[in-house]
Amino acid sequence: MRTQVAIIGAGPSGLLLSHLLAADGVESVVLETRSEEYVAGRIRAGILEQSTVDLLREVGLGERLDREGDPHRGIYLQWPDERHHLDFVDLTGRSVYVYGQTEVQKDLVAASHARGQEVHYEITDTALHDLETDRPSVTFTDRDGVEQRLQADVVVGCDGSFGPSREAVPQAVRRTWEKTYPYSWLGILADVAPSTDELIYAWHPDGFAMHSMRSASVSRLYLQVPNETSIDDWSDDRIWEALATRLGHGQDGWQLTPGPVTDKSVLPMRSFVQQPMRHGRLFLAGDAAHIVPPTGAKGLNLAVADVALLAPALVGLLRKDDHGLADAYSDTALRRVWRCTHFSWWMTTMLHTSGDPFDEQLQLSQLRWVTSSEAGATGLAENYAGLPIGF
Repeated sequence: MRTQVAIIGAGPSGLLLSHLLAADGVESVVLETRSEEYVAGRIRAGILEQSTVDLLREVGLGERLDREGDPHRGIYLQWPDERHHLDFVDLTGRSVYVYGQTEVQKDLVAASHARGQEVHYEITDTALHDLETDRPSVTFTDRDGVEQRLQADVVVGCDGSFGPSREAVPQAVRRTWEKTYPYSWLGILADVAPSTDELIYAWHPDGFAMHSMRSASVSRLYLQVPNETSIDDWSDDRIWEALATRLGHGQDGWQLTPGPVTDKSVLPMRSFVQQPMRHGRLFLAGDAAHIVPPTGAKGLNLAVADVALLAPALVGLLRKDDHGLADAYSDTALRRVWRCTHFSWWMTTMLHTSGDPFDEQLQLSQLRWVTSSEAGATGLAENYAGLPIGF
């Protein structure tokens, strides 16, 4: 098998990259260990930055987003007896959209089928070879049990934190930074209309809580819980009771409406960055290179920004023999990665309780500043709604 770009991973970053490359006449083949149905059904991010929305529209992937996505002007920040709205449009002229990663994936899969993109699902034994040459390759076993070798000009790892691409960068070359937070998120999906018009981020002595949504009839909610929490210890009634307490049920007449829980999971919180994001003819994008806690809604948006930078770099390299953007890719992408890593850490540490009374007073002071200072509110809004992709 032969192609110009071998893309490992058929999630949003891999399929979006293949879409952008195809628009500029660059051929790619996508490889994925999971089934198409599994990848499409993964419940992940739900907030799209303005830059992500603008890009999806620009490349012909915005029709359903514009029809079914829910534009939000801002968020609420809350602590006991206080709730404040930050209006991103007033502060920065930019907004965000509620449009789940599952919906983005559906749009990308539909576009992939429409253009006849070659995607191999349910492969095993993926391995990368000859990355320091101009003829790298990927070997794998296809779903029929046949061993295959895909030769390419470039390999792109969009295979997340547990795929083989990250580890293919030699230990002597790569540097990593990692922080594991002392708490997790217990997240639920519920078949009930949201009880809020925009997201609520709530600081509470019992722990952080968040009210998000996926549609007009589906709510997404989160609770801070200790690491190693078992989902079996949290009945639906216990979850709704904790959410009501932390989100301020009854405060100023506001009511949290419970409903049938359709999905429950516990999500560990960590930050991770690996650099460089390029080694020889291997390029990394998305979670293969970096992970952020979900508090700042940056994970999917960072992956989109990576491939938005990478696509023109690969077009220049493969069609024009212009190495400039490809050589700069890692440094350019990492500037945004570290900015978003800091913002995600800042939001996380401002809102999650540690049990330390001194820390709690600092958090409340910070929340009061952000909600009372135009400069503080603008800084949060600028980062949350998203910096330009070329930042």
